[in-house]
Amino acid sequence: MPRIEVVHGTDLKAGYVTAGIRREKAFETDTVLVSRTRLDGGAVSGWHHHGTHDLYGFLVSGQLRLEYGPKGTEAAAIRPGDFFHVPPGLIHRDVNSDPENGLVVLSLLIGSGVPVVNVEHP
Repeated sequence: MPRIEVVHGTDLKAGYVTAGIRREKAFETDTVLVSRTRLDGGAVSGWHHHGTHDLYGFLVSGQLRLEYGPKGTEAAAIRPGDFFHVPPGLIHRDVNSDPENGLVVLSLLIGSGVPVVNVEHP
């Protein structure tokens, strides 16, 4: 008989690494990755993209700025309760401009191949 699978927030597994980001996996299959992402107050992640994956996110808490585009000159400001989408292959970095408070994102990656590719610059 099928069962409902529950992963408690305290039981998440270490996720893929990008400087400045803590990713914790809840579920992972060949085509889907569900995770929680955290950035400390004032943190700026390294530049990265998600290969052939679409990233769908929901900002649970904090203030998130996603920088992207030529030389990182474009940006999207995301507030708690906002949903966002990062298309496959789009180089970006995560910025928490609040020096006092961390942020938390619920992420859903859909695609195949390597889900995180770290790069030097956009």
